Amino acid sequence: MKHLLIYIGLFCAILQLRGQERVVSRIIPPAGYVRESCADNSFTGYLRNLPLLPKGSKVMLYNGKEKSNQSAAYAVVDMEIGNRDLQQCADAVMRLRAEYLWGQKRYGTIKFNFTNGFPAEYKKWAEGSRIKVNGNQVLWYASGKGTDYSYKTFRNYLDMVFMYAGTASLSKELQTVAYTSLQPGDVFIKGGSPGHAVIVIDVAVHPVTKKKVFLLAQSYMPAQQIHILINPVSRSLSPWYELTETDSGKLYTPEWIFEKKDLKRFK
Repeated sequence: MKHLLIYIGLFCAILQLRGQERVVSRIIPPAGYVRESCADNSFTGYLRNLPLLPKGSKVMLYNGKEKSNQSAAYAVVDMEIGNRDLQQCADAVMRLRAEYLWGQKRYGTIKFNFTNGFPAEYKKWAEGSRIKVNGNQVLWYASGKGTDYSYKTFRNYLDMVFMYAGTASLSKELQTVAYTSLQPGDVFIKGGSPGHAVIVIDVAVHPVTKKKVFLLAQSYMPAQQIHILINPVSRSLSPWYELTETDSGKLYTPEWIFEKKDLKRFK
């Protein structure tokens, strides 16, 4: 019986470790490259430690069906996306940024604009106000609810944001940065309809050559699990992308082609 209990304990420990596999532990930089140092409480640290589903997991849609193009994904982030067609490309970027800020209790900095420019502030939502949308008219109203900074209320707030914000609004909120200055948390984004957005998850540097490589993640349409992208141009480097020395040109991702000048950063 004693040996059986030890075996069960080890088995449970292994399962727990598997469940905790993260970007930083599974996706190793190319030979000679090392991850840039960062603070544990930084946005970079948060993104590197995103939990991943087991290897071989399919990218699932909000309705429980499989994404039709599974070849775009290298790994799938272990994060629920709800059961409505809401968390698409720009929404996934906003989700990751908001999750990080919420975890840091930086509630006052969680704010996203709707497509019409209306500022949806999480702090107002958490303190009991709600948003009413009537056509292009949007306003706050008192819901009668008390202050609630719980995760459930936070997710309800995000669903409201996902309904009325997108690439067009998010691209206006972010500041343009040079491609060669790329860092984790930056976003390649093309606003509009159609538009798309992918987020830089990690960066590694070669200490001798100073060359850099980076990882990208996305959601897409219809709403689907966030996934780390393969590199469709260099299978030998995939899922890493090489940061070139020029700001001009294109960035080829599995399901979208960006201009390098489309790189932006949260203010």
